[in-house]
Amino acid sequence: MTRLLVINPNISDSVTALIEAEARRSAAPGTELTMLTAPFGVAYIETRFEALIGAYATAQLAAEHHTGHDAVVIAAFGDPGLGGLREVLPVPVLGLTESALASACLLGHRFSIIAISQRIQAWYREVVAANGLSGRLASIRALNRPLASIGSVQDDHQAALLALCESAVDDDGAEVIVLAGAPLAGLARTLRGRLPVPVVDGVSSAVRHAESMVALAPGKAVRGSFAPPPVKPNQGLPDGIARLLAGPPPARS
Repeated sequence: MTRLLVINPNISDSVTALIEAEARRSAAPGTELTMLTAPFGVAYIETRFEALIGAYATAQLAAEHHTGHDAVVIAAFGDPGLGGLREVLPVPVLGLTESALASACLLGHRFSIIAISQRIQAWYREVVAANGLSGRLASIRALNRPLASIGSVQDDHQAALLALCESAVDDDGAEVIVLAGAPLAGLARTLRGRLPVPVVDGVSSAVRHAESMVALAPGKAVRGSFAPPPVKPNQGLPDGIARLLAGPPPARS
């Protein structure tokens, strides 16, 4: 049995419900999911500073709740806090972006990202670059209209989102479509068969890749850039984070 801790770095319970629905549809039989929503932050992340806030909220929840789980999924596009949590947690940590891009690269050479916000595009380009995949990015296309409710974006704007996907294929040469962001969780299932190229969902990709990492049991880095941080004085931190920074507990004799 695999136990996954899935954390929504946004405060929107409606988006957590979308994440959970897609995660449960995607998970293998026997996989157990623990769903958590950020206790502070913003309704949805679309800027670097909001990602910084979401990363800290995610770190707090991961520090407090990772025990007893086999992997952690950061359920927001942009993967806020991914690298840092890989340093301190003893289990694999996966994000929606990295997982979706990995899936896309197995399906075609050039991919396009479909997003819900114009403002988010520059940051997403930076995230793609950080994953070393700028050369495979055909385009980022995004909605350019107000969002009445973050939990109903895919229902309210499905026609516009489909049109963006079609433009990415017809005009940008995309061979794979990546639907970006937890508010679009599950939309790939709806659009599948309506587009001439594969469509990738971040939540299903992250859940399946997490299950694979657990099955592979690759071990935790103890050297290199993802080794645990060195122990040093700190103050004012939540108990869970302070425990992670104190290093692994001593081995039992």
